[in-house]
Amino acid sequence: MKREIIQTADGSNTIYIPEMDENYHSSHGALQEALHVFIKNGLELKKDLSTINIFEMGFGTGLNSLLSYIESDKKNQQILYKGIEAYPVEQELIQAIRYEDLVDEKYHAGFQQMHELSWNEPHALTSNFTFEKIHAKIEEYQVKEECVDLVFYDAFGPRAQEAMWHPSILKKMYDMLKPNGTLVTYCAKGQVKRDLKALGFTIESVPGPPGKREMTLAHKV
Repeated sequence: MKREIIQTADGSNTIYIPEMDENYHSSHGALQEALHVFIKNGLELKKDLSTINIFEMGFGTGLNSLLSYIESDKKNQQILYKGIEAYPVEQELIQAIRYEDLVDEKYHAGFQQMHELSWNEPHALTSNFTFEKIHAKIEEYQVKEECVDLVFYDAFGPRAQEAMWHPSILKKMYDMLKPNGTLVTYCAKGQVKRDLKALGFTIESVPGPPGKREMTLAHKV
């Protein structure tokens, strides 16, 4: 699968896949989107928890994990972060995307570690941030029930990868979440929201990042 680096509207880079006509992040701003969707409308919701368990659907470039790593340091909050990725991004692309240039120098080594550390086992990057990346397809991944506070659902959109939004996959997210846990996603497609609601989620539509009118929060109440 061919991957190309492109610059988005806020100056940060992302990866474009020509055969899918799909970006890893919004063309309106990769950094802006990640901060708005997964930090402001995700991690901030759980700011009162002393320890937050996060599961990311689609580890990809590692941008969401980098921003969560920074938040754990700034707020002195324990984060246990697990991301799943079936098709890891090549190391040369990670180096070329230059996400470390967007953040303070003290976080550069941690971001590099995320991509260099071994798969399928947890690593303590700091006393506050434990990180694990799972190399597997979500269809084959056996979830542990009620162990996660927050799901970052950052798979490719339904147009490009419809299977990732099938109710059977979303059900895994529901099962994984603790009571009062939340799934957060940039996607606001009506069918996805209906499927989430049918699984038992309470749906909340909130303003989206630049270039997108809405995004979705799905709460397990």
